[in-house]
Amino acid sequence: MPQIPEKIHELTVGQLSARSGAAVSALHFYEAKGLISSRRTTGNQRRYGRDTLRRVAFVRAAQRVGIPLATIREALAQLPEERTPTNEDWAKLSAAWRTELDERIKQLGRLRDHLTDCIGCGCLSLQNCVLSNPDDVFGERMAGSRLMPVRRTAPEDPA
Repeated sequence: MPQIPEKIHELTVGQLSARSGAAVSALHFYEAKGLISSRRTTGNQRRYGRDTLRRVAFVRAAQRVGIPLATIREALAQLPEERTPTNEDWAKLSAAWRTELDERIKQLGRLRDHLTDCIGCGCLSLQNCVLSNPDDVFGERMAGSRLMPVRRTAPEDPA
């Protein structure tokens, strides 16, 4: 991994890519989505502050645990610009995601435990289908292997 001298306060997109492990295209995507920012030189080249390294690491860590980019952007917006996110920042922001992650873990556990019960079945009215029909909610409304869209008609005019 190439080292960047401390006296260099801005990174090119190539340097940021090499140091962060993120592809240049990913960095451009992150910038387009408002996750990171750059300034443009007179030659219209991107320059990133050194704090962007930590922001990219933050984005990638959050993505690895399944946090949507919009949620990551909202979290990063809470941080002051031109400052490297700290461990305390990460702890504060990630604490808000704990409940969501716990629920995902629970859902994935159910998926793992019941995957072989349901694979290829196609019936959404089985009482034990916790994957696509938890608590047999569709069985209360109709039976069969397909759910037909319910057509709603306009209320009849009583006059």
